[in-house]
Order: sequence, then C-alpha cells, then structure tokens
Amino acid sequence: MVAQKRLILSSPLLEIMISRLCQQLIENHQDFSNTVVMGLQPRGIFFAERIVAELRERTGKDISLGYLDATFYRDDFRRRESPLVPNKTSVPFIIEGKKVILIDDVLSTGRMVRAALDAMTAFGRPKAVELMVLIDRRYNRELPIDPDYAGMKVSTVASQRVQVEWKEQGFETDHIWLVD
Repeated sequence: MVAQKRLILSSPLLEIMISRLCQQLIENHQDFSNTVVMGLQPRGIFFAERIVAELRERTGKDISLGYLDATFYRDDFRRRESPLVPNKTSVPFIIEGKKVILIDDVLSTGRMVRAALDAMTAFGRPKAVELMVLIDRRYNRELPIDPDYAGMKVSTVASQRVQVEWKEQGFETDHIWLVD
C-alpha cells in the first residue's frame, strides 16, 4: 500500500503563522528578560530557530535559544526494537526561575512533551513552562497535555501522521503533509 500525502500547509502561509505566533509571544512575554526558548530535538529545533529569529528581529532583544533532546526520558525508550539515536542537547543558560517556552513541530500523544519536562529538570526548575507547537494533532492525545500556542489544529486518526519538511533539512521549500 502506497502512502498518500495531502498538503496541509506550505510557504508563505507558514511565515504568516510564525508571525502570528511571535506576536502572541510578544504580547505575553513583553521584553523577554526572564524568558528562554528551548526547541525539542529533532525537528522542533527548526521551528524554534525560526521563532527566535523573528522575535529577535521584532524586539531587538537577544533571546536565549537552547536545544533539548528527551530521547532517554521517553517512557517507551526501552520498548523499541531498534535503538533510538540521541540528538544534541545544548542549553547554554540557566533555566532556574525562568519562563521556558518549549517548542516542537507536532504535538500528538503528549509523551514527548512529558519526557521533555523530565529532561528539563537536569537544568534547573523553571518558574513556568509554556508549550508552542506548529501542528496540534487533535484526537491522538494519551496524556493530558495541551499547547499554549498552536499554529494549526489538525484532526487526525491514529493511523495518520503529520510530516513537516523544513528548508533547513535540505528540502526545496517548507511543507507540512498529512500522510495516510
């Protein structure tokens, strides 16, 4: 059976969505003096980089950006047939007492976000954590986790997946697909 792909979103609508999400962050965080951004590995980092670049351009502030790999904190880590390959974690700042904006590309079951919350404790205890996702897959949640900021909500069934292709990964242009 050949997988079918349906286009959900591409440029320039993606740029408009990112701009809208940045405006919401600016309204809620003002000067970002006590706020840091952490992108979830592997694909959440591309979204986080885009968000931070636009925030820096709009505010003129140097907003801290880190990358978090929660691979070894996943509750299904040992249940896989093939081993997961860890990605780089880079958190060049203290999160103790800070507001953390955790960014990922797709929110599905919530398990990756739960793992990321556990992984963050190695870097301190944040004052607050907010979740931003590009795509919120409704009807797939296994844990009671909802994003504070979502670019788009997509109704999916368990057999479908959302595939995000970023230019930074070598694709010609940005695309978001629903794959059956």
